[in-house]
Amino acid sequence: MNPVLVFEGMFSIMLGLIVGSFLNVCISRIPRQESVVFPSSHCPACGALIKPYDNIPVVSFLLLGGKCRTCRNPISWQYPLVELLTALIFWLTWNRWSLSLPMLIYWVFFSALIVLVLIDLYHRILPNVITLPGILAGMVASLFIPLKDGSGEFLLRLAGWISAPLWLNSLLDSLAGAAVCGGFLWAVAEAYFRIRKLEGMGFGDVKLMGMVGAFLGVKLALLTIMLGSFLGSVIGFSYIKLSGKDNRYELPFGSFLGLAAIIAALWGEKILGAYLGLLRGY
Repeated sequence: MNPVLVFEGMFSIMLGLIVGSFLNVCISRIPRQESVVFPSSHCPACGALIKPYDNIPVVSFLLLGGKCRTCRNPISWQYPLVELLTALIFWLTWNRWSLSLPMLIYWVFFSALIVLVLIDLYHRILPNVITLPGILAGMVASLFIPLKDGSGEFLLRLAGWISAPLWLNSLLDSLAGAAVCGGFLWAVAEAYFRIRKLEGMGFGDVKLMGMVGAFLGVKLALLTIMLGSFLGSVIGFSYIKLSGKDNRYELPFGSFLGLAAIIAALWGEKILGAYLGLLRGY
């Protein structure tokens, strides 16, 4: 086994654990509109500052038995789980793109999605402080990671351009992804409201899909909506039935979309390829 690859893989896991620890801070503080930098990490129950040796991802949680050293109140399992999830996603990203600029960009994208998934799960909100800069970040990223979605080329041909620079095609792919997929969810939400006179989807979901579309382009973002709807139907409605809640229970659709976006980014091309292969078989 190549020792360089082993080192890179271990590095991605260790960095994922460290970033996951920071993401826990973001998940806790952003909904309260608090700084994610100051003050230092502290126990939410007693306010005691957490010492560096008690802030080692996963390890400190296990050594402390899942309790604060000062007040002995339980520490949420969210903390080690988010750290492990981030480490896993960082490793999968490295495994998909190896050590490269796309890997770094997707690490940032996936980190934002993890924060959004957990915040929406707990609070049913998708903060603008992440989604709106995320849309712009996706467009900037398209200048460095050619999307090759085909939407940009199609738009240019409609405008009479026979050929254009790769960066322009990619940027238009990103713009189309944000507009089409965000606009699609907005149209669905508006239609639902007009028919049922109830809000079935928040505008935060629309902005989330604008961000996903900007990073992934139209095809993979539409796949995200399909996968998110499937996950929401299976997991969400199973939870409603098992917990005895009624149909008015608000599902965190943004959480399912965020998870689906990670799946689409990592394996979406293979999923679409397999699907098209099945269609050709018929």
